[in-house]
Amino acid sequence: MEWAVLAYLAFTLVLMVFSYVRLANPDSMIWGRVRVVALMAAMWIVYRLLPCRATMLLRVASQMSLLAWWYPDTYELNRVFNNLDYLVAGWDQILFGCQPALLFSAKFTSPVVSELLHFGYVSYYPIILLTTLFYFFHRYEEFERCAFIIMASFFIYYVMFDIFPVAGPTYYYKAVGLDEITKGVFPHLGDYFNFHHESLVLPGYGKGVFYKLVADAQASGERPTAAFPSSHVGMSTICMLLLFHLRQKRLLLVLLPVYVFLCAATVYIQAHYLVDVFAGWVSGVAVFLLLLAVSKKISNFAPQYSHKKGK
Repeated sequence: MEWAVLAYLAFTLVLMVFSYVRLANPDSMIWGRVRVVALMAAMWIVYRLLPCRATMLLRVASQMSLLAWWYPDTYELNRVFNNLDYLVAGWDQILFGCQPALLFSAKFTSPVVSELLHFGYVSYYPIILLTTLFYFFHRYEEFERCAFIIMASFFIYYVMFDIFPVAGPTYYYKAVGLDEITKGVFPHLGDYFNFHHESLVLPGYGKGVFYKLVADAQASGERPTAAFPSSHVGMSTICMLLLFHLRQKRLLLVLLPVYVFLCAATVYIQAHYLVDVFAGWVSGVAVFLLLLAVSKKISNFAPQYSHKKGK
């Protein structure tokens, strides 16, 4: 897991070297990475001194908690490139003959549909947490593999967001104007989102509990970044595959409706184009298979003291 963190940290440092003068806060970004390494080293030392399940969980939890810190960092890095929403919106138009993100919420206005989809969207992190804890409590011998796959998957998506800047419909539609979007006009906005963060009003039933949770989350930490492919779809797909790997059919059946609501919600709330969802499915399966194979290779060569001492 730590190697995945260090690999992404090294990649972003190289990216920062070549774009240093164009970054808004390069010094604070560098010092942030120093603190990440310090925390990671401290947790590793604690685990080596006291190898048990509790310190393993602390080691994993400390890194997973930083994923929320790494996410807005993708905006700081990809803003040095020109925005590419015009391409992705164009793909939606070519493939579907319309903008599904614009029509979906307009067609389904029922409070029940709205709340179900917003519930699905807010279930994103709980699904990841549930998957991780299930491995910890029920398949501890594979817990480290699960943590590695989840962390490395996040960083693979972050690499894509770093170099392929797409803000998403809620930002792009607002910037261009809905009249132009409905006409099929998708202009190139260059570095527009370096200076503008305005978005459309969140669609759905405004008085709903889950609607308000999504609205609060977007207001507190959302950025015009990370739209293609949808990491919500990709990471939730990876979690479903991790549970399938353990043959947990009952748990999968319980989570399946939530997973469907989550995937649909990404388009409904206009966070993603429909093509982002398809890219999320394809990338999720590909990333899972790749990292599962890598983790098996690692386990064949790495000493297994962590599992033996940690039980």
